[in-house]
Amino acid sequence: MTASTPLRAAALSLAMLAAGAAAPALAHHSFAMFDFNRTVTIKGVIKEFQWTNPHAVVWVLGEEQPGSPAVLWSAELTSPGNLTRMGWTKRSLNPGDRVSLELNPLRDGAKGGGFHSVTLIDTGQVLRAGGPGQAAPPAAKP
Repeated sequence: MTASTPLRAAALSLAMLAAGAAAPALAHHSFAMFDFNRTVTIKGVIKEFQWTNPHAVVWVLGEEQPGSPAVLWSAELTSPGNLTRMGWTKRSLNPGDRVSLELNPLRDGAKGGGFHSVTLIDTGQVLRAGGPGQAAPPAAKP
């Protein structure tokens, strides 16, 4: 056994420890909870737009079907930093805005999902967040 073997073993152990510590961070970014084979459209009103890390969330009080009772839905977006680079601001969605929200629903049937897009009904503006399975929007013009 050479003198460098213990050093190599220590370096390998340190590398494995670092890789193990990174695993929870990678697991956090799994999108397995969303059903990307389905898209649900919710028409309703923005209750809240949470501009927080690690992911922004939009809360919509809306109907699954026309005439059905209003239900609170949540849609998870990317981080505020990513949204900012796409031209979003913390005021892109405001409480009371009438919207049509498209999301990929949660697989467990809960009232939420992965954000796909939102259309502001009063202006027709469509906002996207470039999530999995969709292209990022073009860069904002100055």
